[in-house]
Amino acid sequence: MMLETIGTWWMWTGFILLVLVMLAVDMFLLGRQGSHKVGFKEAAIWSVVWVSMALLFNAGLWWYLDANLGRELANQKALEFFTGYLVEKSLAVDNIFVFLMLFSYFAVPAEYQRRVLLYGVLGAIVMRAVMILLGAWLIAQFHWILYLFGLFLLVTGIKMLVFAGHEPDLEKNPILRWMRGHLKITQKYHGEKFFVWENGVRYATPLFLVLVLIEVSDLIFAVDSIPAIFAITTDPFIVFTSNIFAILGLRAMYFLLADVAPRFHLLKYGLALVLAFIGVKMLIVDFVKIPIAMALGVVALILVSSVVLSLLKTRLHKND
Repeated sequence: MMLETIGTWWMWTGFILLVLVMLAVDMFLLGRQGSHKVGFKEAAIWSVVWVSMALLFNAGLWWYLDANLGRELANQKALEFFTGYLVEKSLAVDNIFVFLMLFSYFAVPAEYQRRVLLYGVLGAIVMRAVMILLGAWLIAQFHWILYLFGLFLLVTGIKMLVFAGHEPDLEKNPILRWMRGHLKITQKYHGEKFFVWENGVRYATPLFLVLVLIEVSDLIFAVDSIPAIFAITTDPFIVFTSNIFAILGLRAMYFLLADVAPRFHLLKYGLALVLAFIGVKMLIVDFVKIPIAMALGVVALILVSSVVLSLLKTRLHKND
């Protein structure tokens, strides 16, 4: 049994080629600038570019479906894409909090963060693709697994609410402890290099440790986000495209929010509520159908409220 999808072979091929071209531009054309600190202006421009690409893609998808399969289906799929994109984009903010913690803990110079995040995005894309295919197959074979996904999201959301104010202790991280016990690691950074040779011996740099921890965090966040997008739509093409577009803009969004993220300290609670809401939506999917437009409104309301309350609380603290 296969899940129903609007994606044809040429749509899948075209989208994958589009992603490869965008990554090539990011890696090779922009990479010629070398190590440099990404400023707010550059990050803002690229954030606008990535968001605009996603919206243009959605508009093109709507136009194609409207012309070939009817207005009703076009509206439905375009709304599913936008809702899925918003959910994945908002959950990606939690990635940014983790990135900030890792870069701060390892004192990574700002000019070296760009390359680590690029590889982090590439790893995230591969992991999301694999997990989306796996998730689509599981749902097609075992419909009841939607209930497990929903329960997982609900529990994850509750845990996030409880531990939102707690900072993890990286010194106790088992992966970091294993790497420190089994790898030869340099004391200082060597540019953007992950490995260097010293006296005929290969050493990992601290930047490699950061990269590994970022990839692990990407995997953990993928486990959260993939069930979340399947709660919005089970169309593999919509799931894949909305998810990848959200990930592509992650690096630019990090540099855009890096200096102001602490002001949005209540956003973690908002993200937890979003996960819990999506979990409930998935648990009741066979009994109560929550329209996509309503789900979009609830998610947007939670996110906007958490941002506004964060800014108000920050302003009140400044006035005290």
